Amino acid sequence: VQLQASGGGLVQPGGSLRLSCAASGFDPDYSYIGWFRQAPGKEREGVSCISNTASTEYADSVKGRFTISRDNAKNTVYLQMNSLKPEDTAVYYCATPLYGSGSGCYVSRYDYWGQGTLVTVSS
Repeated sequence: VQLQASGGGLVQPGGSLRLSCAASGFDPDYSYIGWFRQAPGKEREGVSCISNTASTEYADSVKGRFTISRDNAKNTVYLQMNSLKPEDTAVYYCATPLYGSGSGCYVSRYDYWGQGTLVTVSS
């Protein structure tokens, strides 16, 4: 099981980024995939999760600004981030519980993690 996150970078407040999570070694069509983030000095938190049936969940702090989607043909899950704020600065990770339920975007439910990609929102 491998997850490869990419797409991070430096962006000004109000800007946009799209993160990608490429999955391999398993069939992501049947698995929850989640995006999580960890800011310096803070605990890792759930940002958004998508089920195998494409139902989605978002943290209150990103609702209306972030959109999660999946392209099963490419085994990739995306996180479109708009109207970025300095408080969105963090290392972003994608993860999967593989066969279990990932509902609620709880960190404890996700067993397989990719390396993070850094998002910095600053002027």
